[in-house]
This record gives sequence, structure tokens and C-alpha cells, in this order.
Amino acid sequence: MASPFYLWQASRLHCHPLSCQRPPRRRVLACVLAGALWALALPVTATEPIPGHSLESIRTWVLEHNPELRAMGLETQAAEARILPAGALPDPMASMGFRGLDPGSPWRTVGAEREINYAVRQRFPLWGKRDLARTAASQDAVAIGLDRVTATRGLLSDAEAAYARYWHADQAIDVLDRRIALLRQIEEIAGVRYALGRAAQQDAIRAQVEQTTLQRERIERLAAKQEAAATLNAVLGRRSDAPLAAPDEAPHLAVRSASLAEALDAADTHPAVRSQQARAEAARTNVVLQRRNRFPDITVGVGAMQLGNGIQSTELMLEVEIPFQQRARRERERESRLLEEAALARRDATLRAVEERGASAWSQWTSARERRQLIQNTLLPQADATWQSALASYQVGEVDFGTLLEALNEWQGADLARVDALRDELLGAAAVRAIEGDIR
Repeated sequence: MASPFYLWQASRLHCHPLSCQRPPRRRVLACVLAGALWALALPVTATEPIPGHSLESIRTWVLEHNPELRAMGLETQAAEARILPAGALPDPMASMGFRGLDPGSPWRTVGAEREINYAVRQRFPLWGKRDLARTAASQDAVAIGLDRVTATRGLLSDAEAAYARYWHADQAIDVLDRRIALLRQIEEIAGVRYALGRAAQQDAIRAQVEQTTLQRERIERLAAKQEAAATLNAVLGRRSDAPLAAPDEAPHLAVRSASLAEALDAADTHPAVRSQQARAEAARTNVVLQRRNRFPDITVGVGAMQLGNGIQSTELMLEVEIPFQQRARRERERESRLLEEAALARRDATLRAVEERGASAWSQWTSARERRQLIQNTLLPQADATWQSALASYQVGEVDFGTLLEALNEWQGADLARVDALRDELLGAAAVRAIEGDIR
């Protein structure tokens, strides 16, 4: 008869299929724990998308990651936190005095019992001074918040302009590459015609010289692209050598205004102008507050006198400030009036500066748009037709190589001029949008 140990070993080797497939409890717990840790690590290891593939990705990155906007947001919150303390009552004062002390031993009393006086005093600003101080702090907070809106507009405009230059560098390099490829083709044509004795060898050499010249220009365009990428990263608040995604399509910057006058109508509501207006209102409030300081405040106090272990008497105190320092008060009033006038003058200067930027941006945008439309609708078709005609004529020997090369340069030069004009149009549109307030 088999032993119990042998039967147990046999049951392990020939167990039921379902029971053999059941994993041990420790293995299940380990798998669950590993899965939970992996799920927790997912948000940490996930990388943020690289900006640059579209203009919207640039705007989103500026609004969410720019350190300057984050700092100004914190400053706005700090200014809002100053509103409540500005109109709060000052902290009360508590005092405790001892009488009847021995001059030689201050910790001992002369008589049998020590006299102790307790007092609590609270100063009350009157005549609406607390409300005025709170209003001035609120107006300062509004001004700081509007400064952040102004900075947001400026940074978004700078980001759109930098992205336009970044996109333009790629487009310019593509035009040069296409032009170099066409030069190689006509170099081959010139070589075939030279082999047949129908053209001079100088044609092929001239095509090679032209390619070398374009390669030099291509190097300059690549350097401009790197500079544009560094500028764009600086606006985004990233390292200058941080990677950027390649643009998917041409940026589109729409201008809402139909005329310059309509665009300048938004100058009065520009946040920079409104910020200076809020500061002027705060200065005006301070003028009223300084005038109210001519009237004295009061201090109310209560006290008690302890003799031995009992309260012997209580007292009620009323204190009034005596406005002796009239000259100092007049100077503070004069200071507040001058600050109000300075804030109003600065508001006018800011308005004129906004209008000047708007007029300059509008001129740049309209001029570049007209130039781009002329090149795209008229010059490019004409240059293309000239190139096709010159190429066909050169292949049959009706024109020389110089005419063919000139036609190619005019055609591709017009295409490069179109790209440059589109860049200028985008730069002008970004500046106009900053005046209009389109930060979407």
C-alpha cells in the first residue's frame, strides 16, 4: 500500500487541469500591486506635447506655461489680498501697569498690596477713511490685473510673430530647394546639348555656379530658422534649444477690423489705457483720503485697576488726535494731487502710443497683403509663363542659356518674394490683433 506522502506527491503531479491553472495568491497580489504602481506612474512619465505644429499649440503653451504670465497672475492675487487689510481696523493695544513699586526692588511693593492697571485701547478711523483706503487698494488691484491682460496680449502677439518667422524659414528653404532642383535639371539639359555640340560648356558651369550661390543663401536661411526657433522658445518660456514640432500648415491670423479707424476705436478700451485710468482713479481716491486726514481719529479704551486680589475701579477712555502737523498734511495732499495728474498724463501717453502702434501695424499689414496678392495673382503666373516659354525655346536652340537662367530666377524669385510678403502680412496682422484684443 502506498504511503500518504507518495499519494500527496502524485496528486501534485497529476492535479486537475482547472486546479493547476489557478495561480497562487501571492502571485495575484504581486500582479495587482505592480499594476497599481504602473497606473500611478503614468501621469509622471507622460511627456507633454511639443508645441510648434500649429499656431493654436503656441497660443495654448503661452497661456499655460509662460513664467511671466504666471508671475503677474500671482502679483494680481497679491494685490487682491491687500484690499481687505487696507480698510481694516488697526490692531487694538493692551497695556498693564504697576504702581507702588519699590525703586530699589521693582519686584516688590512699598505697601502691603500691589496696584495693577489694565487697559485696552482701539483706534477708530472716522470720516469714511477706511472705505476710501479699501477703494484705492481695489483700484490698484484692477490696474495690476489689467497689466497682466496687456502682457498677455503682447506675449501672444510676439508668439504669433515668432511662429510666423519660424514657418517662413521653412517655406523659404523649400523654395530654395525647389530652385536648386530645377537648376540641376537645366544643368543636365545643358550637358546633353553640349554633348551634341549645340551649346557651350559654359552653360553647365554657369548652372553649377548658380547652385553654389543658392546653397550659400540656403545656409543663411537655415541660420534664420534657428534664430526664429530660439526666439519662439524664449516667448514660450522654454530653453532656447528646446525642440519644436514642424509646422503642419500656414498660420492664419484674421483681422476683424474693416478699416484703420475701426481698429483704432479699440484703443480707448485697450487694457494698457484702462490700467492707467484705474491708477488715475486710485490717485484721485488718495487725494480725497488725504483731505479726510485733516479730521482727527478717535481712540476708545477701557481699563480696570486691581488692588490686591480684587478690582477696585474701572475706567473708560476717549482719545482724540490733535492735527498739529498741518504743513506735513498739506504736502501729502499736494503729493496725491501731483500723482493724480501724472497718472492722467500717463494714460494719455499710453493711448497715443497704442494708436501709433495700431496705425503702424495696420500700414504694414495692408501693404504686405497688397504686395502678396499682386505677386500671387499677377507676377507669379507671368513669371511661370516666361519660364515655360524660355525652357521650350532653349531646348530647340532658339534662346541662349542666359535667357533661360534669367527666366528661372524671375519665376522662383517671385515665389520667394510671395513667401516674404506673406511673412510681413502675418507680422502686421499679429500686431493689429494685439490692438484689437483678439487673444484666442
